[in-house]
This record gives sequence, structure tokens and C-alpha cells, in this order.
Amino acid sequence: MSAHRPRILVVDDEPQIHRFLGPALDAAGYEPIRADNATDALREIARKPPDAVVLDLGLPDMDGKDMLGRARAFYDGPVIILSARDRETEKIDALDAGADDYVEKPFGVGELLARLRVALRHRLIRDGAQPVVTVGEVEIDLVGRRISRAGEAVRLSPKEFDLLARLAEGGGKVLTHRQLLTAVWGPAHVEDVQYLRVFVGQLRQKLEADPARPAVILTEPGVGYRLG
Repeated sequence: MSAHRPRILVVDDEPQIHRFLGPALDAAGYEPIRADNATDALREIARKPPDAVVLDLGLPDMDGKDMLGRARAFYDGPVIILSARDRETEKIDALDAGADDYVEKPFGVGELLARLRVALRHRLIRDGAQPVVTVGEVEIDLVGRRISRAGEAVRLSPKEFDLLARLAEGGGKVLTHRQLLTAVWGPAHVEDVQYLRVFVGQLRQKLEADPARPAVILTEPGVGYRLG
């Protein structure tokens, strides 16, 4: 996978999808790449394989499942179907054709980003990357969704885990308030910085030896947070 921002190829002929999803992906720390049809998408995948593909089935020049079949001949990255087709047979056919996941339109961007994070984590494991991130006494199992501190299991809420996982995926880099809020709660919450502070406080109470002097989740004043 990319050493910096993961490249996400969005293949959809609806301009409003790109106008909506592109900024959301960017704010969540990804680099969105646009393709409006299957021909351009296949060309882009062959030119510089993205870290993941978000693919609509109703493309103007080729059915999305046919495009997926062609792409799988030379691309082994995660593919998430994003489609208004809600019949069970369509989902089964897409998954059999090589898709990793299927999200129905209309969709919530928070759900799509969560599915994308899971797909990228699974690729890391498949490629031999370490699924467990260790910060001091804290171990974060990104795939198993398990947290421990000094060998003892720590119970987190789903949102607490998603926030911690996003920080862990940052590899020690500073993630802005906007990036974290978009990735975990969606673009409707990009201004809810106080909400983010509450969840960081909850995580510190569960993970830090001394919450008043945090060593696991560090604050970059006025910017965001990073793992120690």
C-alpha cells in the first residue's frame, strides 16, 4: 500500500457522487482518484494501481461486474461495490466476480469509510503487514478489534475503537480534527471538535497510566491528535 495517503479510485458516472465522496475521502486522509467510466478506470488501474477501488455497477460503457472481472486479471486490491442495485442476486454476483464488499445507494459516508478501513486492513494482513500496533503497554489489534493494556483486555465502544484504529493507521502522524471526525462520524460532524475531545478523554481514561499526562494519545494543540 501507499506509504503516504492511500489512493482510492472512485468509479461512478454520477457527478454528484464525486462531488460528495471526493471531499469526504480527502478529509479522511485518502487521495481520491476519479473515473467516470470503466474504460478510464481500467486505464488508471493499469497505469498506477490504487490502494482500493469504489465501483458503481451501472457504468455507461460496461457493466461494473464485467469491468471488475477484467480488472481482477491484473489488480488484486480491495474493491467495494457502491450501487443502487439491491437484489440479493446482484450482490452475490458482484462478490463472486471478485468484490470485497457491497454498499447500497443511498449510503452513509461514515459506513462506507468504515468498510473501506476494514478492506484496507485486510489487505495489510494479506500482504504480511503487522496487524497489531503497540504503543507502550497498549496493543491494538486492528483486524481482531481487540485492545489490551499491560496484558489485560480493555473494552471499548465501537466508536472508541474506530477512533483509536484511525489514529493507529496514521502511523504516528498527526491527524487533524477534521480528518478524524470525517473518518469516524462522517462529514456532517466536521465541526464537532468538542465531541472528539470527549471521546479522546474517554480513551485516555481507559488506556493511559496517567490520563493527566497522556503518552498513548498525544494532543497537537489546535490541530489534532496522534499516537505516541
